[in-house]
Amino acid sequence: MQQEQSLIRELLDKQACAELVYTLARGIDRMDEELIRSVFHADAVVDFGHFRGTAGEFVRWVMALLPSMKRTQHCICNQLIEVRGDVAHGESYVVAVHDMAGDKDMTMTFGGRYIDRFERRNGVWKNARRVVVSDWTSLVPSTDSWDRSPAAPRIFGRRDREDPSYRR
Repeated sequence: MQQEQSLIRELLDKQACAELVYTLARGIDRMDEELIRSVFHADAVVDFGHFRGTAGEFVRWVMALLPSMKRTQHCICNQLIEVRGDVAHGESYVVAVHDMAGDKDMTMTFGGRYIDRFERRNGVWKNARRVVVSDWTSLVPSTDSWDRSPAAPRIFGRRDREDPSYRR
């Protein structure tokens, strides 16, 4: 019985850490500063390669960068999380698509991995360190041709709290 409880605790811990990865991706795609901040401990650090700093500095940096893109979508793929007490280490593959704003409609696709250190403090899991590993990238002209006018027959995502995902 104790072994089953230990396994259930480990699975719940892994799920809590995984949801931090998903929540950060959602926060970036929706340009939701509050959501982005919510996944980090106050003293967390982020290393993007071309950006290195505290989580607070990262939030300011990414919120200033995101308006240079019309749309983003971060897809979390293979994910491994190893829990050891109140510390967990994760590797999550990511494919992120960015429709760039500017004179030319370009789509940049990024393939990489998030290497995360999660810590449970006062019973709450949050990210203590994120390192972004860049594996590949592709930049091509955008082929998005959907009618995005208000009369369009599709429901389109938004990059704010007006996105349909916020409606419950």
